[in-house]
Amino acid sequence: MVAKRTPARPLLLVLTAIISVQFGGALAATLVPQIGAGGSVTLRLLFATGILWAIARPRVRGHSRAAWLTVLAFGCALGLMNLAFYASLAHLHIGVAVTVEFLGPLTLATVLSRRPRDLAAVGAAAVGVLLISQALNTPLAHLEWTGLGLAALAGACWAAYILASGRAGREFPQLEGLALAMAVAFVVTLPFGVSSAPSWSTESVAKGLGIAVLSSVLPYSLELAALRHLSPGVFGILLSLEPAAAALAGLVVLGQRLTPLQLTGMGLVVLASTLVMGAGQPKDPAASGG
Repeated sequence: MVAKRTPARPLLLVLTAIISVQFGGALAATLVPQIGAGGSVTLRLLFATGILWAIARPRVRGHSRAAWLTVLAFGCALGLMNLAFYASLAHLHIGVAVTVEFLGPLTLATVLSRRPRDLAAVGAAAVGVLLISQALNTPLAHLEWTGLGLAALAGACWAAYILASGRAGREFPQLEGLALAMAVAFVVTLPFGVSSAPSWSTESVAKGLGIAVLSSVLPYSLELAALRHLSPGVFGILLSLEPAAAALAGLVVLGQRLTPLQLTGMGLVVLASTLVMGAGQPKDPAASGG
């Protein structure tokens, strides 16, 4: 029996989401110094929630207890993931923070692997991420343990987000689950950002709107659609393209040249993604689980 190949459309959705996140991240890098990590995340989720509710018009009634538990888990993971990662940037270089955060989905992909090809892809992605981020060149004594803890927390939340997002995509039609989870995420992060509200200028509000679209509404919507057809393990490995896209954006937008080690890392990440795209799935992930 020939295994089905991973559909091309969900892979394209994930790649588009990755590109969108990089532009949103570049914009967020200019906002965090102005109103802090908590304020930036709260402002971003405020707009994202409003936009998604206007589009999805989610039903509040008629959902089962299990569905609401999924939404709560999804929203908590979403809010804490963003808050912890933004906070880690105050202590770590972004390359190191991204590398530590990526340990979450990478560990998830490893746990969910079933074939030697999957494990080889995970290994290639892990080495590639390390080379791209230049984490191996950062002396241990110069690392901020508070930042490492925050980045690790963001990674754990990222793994939980992958699982909860896939389940929400199966239990709720269209974007209803995401809209409800975004509201939960906003409530979770509000206490950390409300104190910065008096310092929100017209410029910061405009940036928050842009970040909401580029870093929340568009990528999360695309990822939710993709996770209806991709397994969490495949999705986790594909996310290894995030550091590669960030490195490429740094070259194009900021004029940051890539080192030979970073180019090698990009090659390994592309190899890992190629292995995943060519790997057959035993059955449609959307048909499994409950």
